[in-house]
Amino acid sequence: MTAQFNAATFADRHIGARRQTDVETMLKAVGYDTVDALVDTAVPNDIRQDCALELAPALSEVEALAELRKLAAKNKTAVQMIGQGYYDTVTPQVIRRNILEAPAWYTAYTPYQPEISQGRLEALLNFQTMVQDLVGLPIANASLLDEATAVAEAVLLMRRANKKNDGKTVLDADCLPQTIAIVKGRAEALGFEVEVADLSQGLPDGDINGVVLQQPGVSGRVFDHSGVIAAAKERGALVTVAADLLALTLITPPGEQGADIAVGTAQRFGVPLFFGGPHAAYMAVQRGLERSLPGRLVGVSKDSAGVPAYRLALQTREQHIRREKATSNICTAQALLAIVASMYAVYHGPGGLKAIAETAHGHARTLAASLKAAGLDVLHTSFFDTITVRIPGKAKQVIAAAAAKGINLRLVDENLVGVSTDETTTEAIVAAVMASFSIVAAHGATITQDTDGFALEAAVERSCVYLQHPVFNTHRSETQLLRYIRRLSDRDLALDRTMIPLGSCTMKLNATAEMEAISWPEFASIHPFAPDSQTAGWRELIGGLEADLAEITGYDQVSIQPNAGSQGELAGLLAIRGYHRSRGAEQRNICLIPASAHGTNAASAVLAGMKVVVVATAADGTIDHADLYAKIEAHKDVLSAIMITYPSTHGVYDADVREVCDAIHAAGGQVYIDGANLNALVGLAQPGKFGGDVSHLNLHKTFCIPHGGGGPGVGPVAAKAHLAPFMPGNAASWTEGHDVPISASRFGSAGVLPISWAYVKLMGGDGLTEATKSALLAANYVASRLDQHFPVLYTGEAGLVAHECILDLRELTAKTGVTAEDVAKRLIDYGFHAPTLAFPVAGTLMVEPTESEDLAEIDRFIEAMITIHAEIGQVANGDVSLENSPLRNAPHTAAAVVSSDWNRAYPREQAAFPVHSLRQDKYFPPVGRIDGAAGDRNLVCSCPPIEDFEN
Repeated sequence: MTAQFNAATFADRHIGARRQTDVETMLKAVGYDTVDALVDTAVPNDIRQDCALELAPALSEVEALAELRKLAAKNKTAVQMIGQGYYDTVTPQVIRRNILEAPAWYTAYTPYQPEISQGRLEALLNFQTMVQDLVGLPIANASLLDEATAVAEAVLLMRRANKKNDGKTVLDADCLPQTIAIVKGRAEALGFEVEVADLSQGLPDGDINGVVLQQPGVSGRVFDHSGVIAAAKERGALVTVAADLLALTLITPPGEQGADIAVGTAQRFGVPLFFGGPHAAYMAVQRGLERSLPGRLVGVSKDSAGVPAYRLALQTREQHIRREKATSNICTAQALLAIVASMYAVYHGPGGLKAIAETAHGHARTLAASLKAAGLDVLHTSFFDTITVRIPGKAKQVIAAAAAKGINLRLVDENLVGVSTDETTTEAIVAAVMASFSIVAAHGATITQDTDGFALEAAVERSCVYLQHPVFNTHRSETQLLRYIRRLSDRDLALDRTMIPLGSCTMKLNATAEMEAISWPEFASIHPFAPDSQTAGWRELIGGLEADLAEITGYDQVSIQPNAGSQGELAGLLAIRGYHRSRGAEQRNICLIPASAHGTNAASAVLAGMKVVVVATAADGTIDHADLYAKIEAHKDVLSAIMITYPSTHGVYDADVREVCDAIHAAGGQVYIDGANLNALVGLAQPGKFGGDVSHLNLHKTFCIPHGGGGPGVGPVAAKAHLAPFMPGNAASWTEGHDVPISASRFGSAGVLPISWAYVKLMGGDGLTEATKSALLAANYVASRLDQHFPVLYTGEAGLVAHECILDLRELTAKTGVTAEDVAKRLIDYGFHAPTLAFPVAGTLMVEPTESEDLAEIDRFIEAMITIHAEIGQVANGDVSLENSPLRNAPHTAAAVVSSDWNRAYPREQAAFPVHSLRQDKYFPPVGRIDGAAGDRNLVCSCPPIEDFEN
């Protein structure tokens, strides 16, 4: 046994059902002698790739970590004083180890099943409350992707909400350069005007729909925005302020100055630089705008016993329901990073945050006063943590001198240098910066403490209190915070406890070895705008991952910049748009989308300036060919693209995919293949080879980046050579008319890329292919075992499915009234996260076991479903009414089960322990079934008064 264990490959540990006896058991249930025979039947022969993946041989965990150490060593850490929206920070170790590096937090899924998500929902509600208090606005979301795209979302929100004024959008010239680039790129696709102006000099002429201000500005300037905001309101415009949360502990919040919207990032609240991301962005709005607010919104409701409970509010705004009419295409959030930021505020409290801000501000004032005393021109006297210094023609000399001392400053242009202080700045660092300026100083570069000339102006000083809720004033010691974090995680179900059988979401193993490197300083402490000489290891890792993904998908080029799957969709569609325009075919703006497609597809198409035409679904779940060809014919002169998911959203390998691709190409269109289901293709078929022109991939699905309670995600875009010139550009250096940037930083959420890099290296080509085959076997095993109880809605060749299957409960619902939601809630009593509910077909459950689950766990899920079917039978037979059944009353809390007034029509044992195995390691949800409608009717999106919970 010892020799076998030592000889095991990483693939043997990643794939759950690896023992031959388990494989044989599963094959027998499915009706095949070998896995290859199953795969050969399920996957259409005409899309199968001709040869094995040409990837480097698989590494062991020790070898992969050693290679990552070599790459990390090629990066050079420095004192990061570049600023421009990114600052060094200290992640308290208690938060780093117990949240950022804790599988109970990072393996959790989006809290769509709120009864098993109360811990992370509370942490996200803390985040919303923190943002609301600091920005002075009543409603905030939880969360967005990065600051620049959050501003773009705010601009679109203003345009939706301010329909009476179709004027231009005005951006302050002191906005972050990457923000200006992102907004202009989105505006070009949607056809509205953007003007950049120095708003400290007043508003420009003309009709104005919305205004965006930056506080503090990229130059560091802090000024009273109330006059500009009032003037904008008088002219019928809405106003957004992009604000630094740490600065807002000292300066007047945007809401108090009259802003309608505030956006920004929580990065400097304990979230590492990560070479650009992932970082939690935020958006907060005035009342009346909440139903247009993009992203997720945590609200407070009550459960079946009247106990306060958290849930995602106003979900009817989301893409899976509203599709092309959605408020945005945002799907993945940055939930894990928002939780880290919220815990940073919980740990430090209002006093601690203010002290950190005052320290950073004090160091900036010392630098400004000392540089001025040395005869240098400091541009602004009112600032928070950033100063801009004018040194005509000598900026590069100062930058080089600072770099020689291990300090990165911002090169604005040949005459201007920016310096940003932060939580990590020390007196020694201030002295070293001054020494770097000594080469251009007229009177010597000595430190002066006479900083009176650089105090914040009285008009911008904050006077209102913040973070008064007890949660921000209780957990001062590490013991208290450690226990608070543990209490919250104990309320949740994550992948560290149980299988999460979510169709389309691929909740597979996030191996510890894959996670190991993300918090290494050589990766985590690198500024996204650091010079290339300091980032060789990062760029080698990214280049290697992009090359491997190109090989896996069969495309010619990959960009990992998009920091969510939805953003990868947008990038791919913008590449198609750019391609058509380059050929003088601007009229091609129709995007065909099957009715079964992911909701983000339609929302992304609209953001890319396209018009959505829906293609009907045939009775067998495939694309309706008659409808497809009719719509191709009707739109052949203006057809831009079709978006198809493969395998289909119904979990089936459609045999006609090449035919569909050929028909679109014949009409002059391009084929976008949504890569959400790539876990069923890797090593077997390459979308870039069977007809796709462009795809996005989900690294947080197929390539093992964990979901983190709703994010981070990475959605690389992969394209054929003819679309390569239109792939995402670099927002920090973007010029109009070129490739449109998608994310604020060049490499998006680079910080989590070592996870996918490690997964590919650990598995190798053979291991990746085996994982795909194992995923197909697991899904077909579940389908075959459950079909007689819950019919599988769609199947392909020989009655097989791909990597997931849809269980149809509609007939059972018609007979008994038991809904798919009842089954989802009852599964909680068995210790399971529910499958995907009501997507892509209402009244169904979509199950994806993934290759990482072992046979025992899959059988435990099957046993739960069969037992639930028997409970449905009790309702059907009239043994118990639906309203009095354990199905309708699920989930059952411990408090309900031990209650002295138990009067239900079924025994407590059936409620809590419906199968024998639950008598050990039983999970009890902290709340019963939550009343979602009540929460939407009475919208509460911040920490309730503490007495609500005491009562």
